[in-house]
Amino acid sequence: MFCDGCGTAVQPGQAFCSKCGKQILGTIAPQPLPGRVQRHVHLLAILWLAFSAFNTLGGLVLLVLGNALFPHLHEMKDVPPDVPAGFLTALFTTLGIIVLAKAVFGFLVGWGLLQREPWARTLALILAFISLFTNIPLGTAIGVYTMWVLLPASSEQEYEALVEARSA
Repeated sequence: MFCDGCGTAVQPGQAFCSKCGKQILGTIAPQPLPGRVQRHVHLLAILWLAFSAFNTLGGLVLLVLGNALFPHLHEMKDVPPDVPAGFLTALFTTLGIIVLAKAVFGFLVGWGLLQREPWARTLALILAFISLFTNIPLGTAIGVYTMWVLLPASSEQEYEALVEARSA
C-alpha cells in the first residue's frame, strides 16, 4: 500500500504518511511495471522506420546506378568492350527493387508497431531474421534487438494484451 500524496509505502492501519505527513484516507495500489514489450516497442518502431529510410536511399542509389550509369558504359572512354553492361543493369535494378521492397515492409513494421497492429509482431520478426544476414552490422543489431523484444512466448502474450488494450 502507498500514500496517495507522495507514493511512499505505508503499513496497513497507518493513519499518517511517515514522509509527507498526509492523512491516509485511502491507499493506492502500486502501478504494475510495464513489461519488456511495452517498454521497448516504441523505440523498436522508430528504429525500423529509420532503418527503412536508409534502405530506401540505398535502393534508390542502386536503381539510379543500374538505369543511368551502366547503359552508357560503352560510350565512356577507357572502358573495355567486354563489360557486361546489360547484366549489370539488370542486376543493379533487381537489387534496387528488392531493397526498396524491404524498406516498404520495414515502414509497415514501424507503423504497425506504433499502432499496435496484431500483424506487426509477426512481420517484424520475419524482417528481423532477414536483416540479421543482409545488412551487417546495423541490420544485425536491429534484428537481434527485435528478436530479444518480440520473440519470447511471454512477449507474444504481452503484445497481444497491448493490441487488445488499444482496440478496447
